[in-house]
Amino acid sequence: MLDIIIVGGGPAGLSAAISARQRNNSVTVISNARTGSGLYKAQKVDNYPGFPSISGPELLDKLAAHSADAGSTLLTGKVNTIMQSGDTFHLACDADILTSKTVILATGVVQTSLFPGEEELLGHGVSYCATCDGMLFRGKRVCVACFTPDAHEEADYLASIGCDVVRLNTRDIRIVGEKRVTSIIADGEEIECSGVFILRQQVAPHLLLTGLETENGYIRATPSGATNIPGVFAAGDCVGIPLQIAKAVGQGQIAALSASEYVREHETAGS
Repeated sequence: MLDIIIVGGGPAGLSAAISARQRNNSVTVISNARTGSGLYKAQKVDNYPGFPSISGPELLDKLAAHSADAGSTLLTGKVNTIMQSGDTFHLACDADILTSKTVILATGVVQTSLFPGEEELLGHGVSYCATCDGMLFRGKRVCVACFTPDAHEEADYLASIGCDVVRLNTRDIRIVGEKRVTSIIADGEEIECSGVFILRQQVAPHLLLTGLETENGYIRATPSGATNIPGVFAAGDCVGIPLQIAKAVGQGQIAALSASEYVREHETAGS
């Protein structure tokens, strides 16, 4: 089990990883490819102290190299869901499950338009993780909304375990059901099904982790980075404005120190 898993490999997440390693924690950072981030596309960054006119790619690469040299593990992947069991967190990353004592959310701003019925039926037929929930729908019809490069591989996996899979490539979707999913309307056609797997590049933080409090689209966090869920911390753009690199780096360090203290206190309490 890891001490800390960090979701997001931007300035906040990588800063958190460096500081967490300085406190001798085992750390893994999970993020999408850096080349897809907005910062990576910036030709010149003029407002990060000490690095005038540095390019976005160069700054991110330096932060990633520093984090790796400090002993962090950097994984490229997508976190589909975070589940809590007692004091342990289980993160579904693509086809793998990673466990940790704490989690730092540094996802940046996730701009996701939800489909009608999606949030209401999340966990009641709507899922973001085929590996986690696929077996619940064995022998049943499921619809898979494919919006990532590997979505069809996940659809193939569902078919291989006995699901009747309908693949969707449209964004004209409405999910139907009261207590559970009963059908989906795609491009005006209603398809009866028991489950809907929505496979996006990113999942909004409050949908990743049940019960996580947000406000105006941002994660609610204290100045120490603590969220309303013990053991979960947040830093960077995902906690609100100003959306600045220097602020993200500072908040990443603070969240890492708070997470490190949380790990130490729980180890002491358990000894």
